[in-house]
Amino acid sequence: MWKKEDAKSQGVPEISTAPARPVSQTQPPSISPSVTPMIPSSANASASISQGIKIKGEVTGSEDLYVDGHVDGKLSLTNNGSLTVGPNGYVKADVVAREVIVRGKIDGKVTGRDKVQLWSTGQVNGEVQTERLAIEEGALLRGKVEAGKAPTTKNTETKAAAASASGKQSDSIALSSGTAAN
Repeated sequence: MWKKEDAKSQGVPEISTAPARPVSQTQPPSISPSVTPMIPSSANASASISQGIKIKGEVTGSEDLYVDGHVDGKLSLTNNGSLTVGPNGYVKADVVAREVIVRGKIDGKVTGRDKVQLWSTGQVNGEVQTERLAIEEGALLRGKVEAGKAPTTKNTETKAAAASASGKQSDSIALSSGTAAN
């Protein structure tokens, strides 16, 4: 039997059990599978219902949503949520969002608090309520439309009170000023 000291004296190389140091420091450090890097979430994160997905029921959220599949029921996005119905998307629901962009088809009541846009491939069958409405050439809109700011009840009451106090002559003035204001 030989000892470790004997091997050194005879010129036999010693086998090290210590891990080898990398030759190049340019290699990126490896990430352990149990540790996932933190991905910052943005305030404008969006969700997607892709083509081939069908949802029946109520969809609610506070993020932007892109629908290129089918949604049947109710769709409501709170806060600053924006809804985009893609070219393959079909929504048979009442829709409520800050902004609604239609490139596909919606059957139901559409409420866009700020804006509703119908692209040339877009179709809406139903009621549309919004502050601003944009319709591209080729888009299809069938139903009732209420666009523009809704008059406040205070202004309506003031006009009605002024019209009743002045009599018939002021009625025609109130009507003409009412149409000019709208």
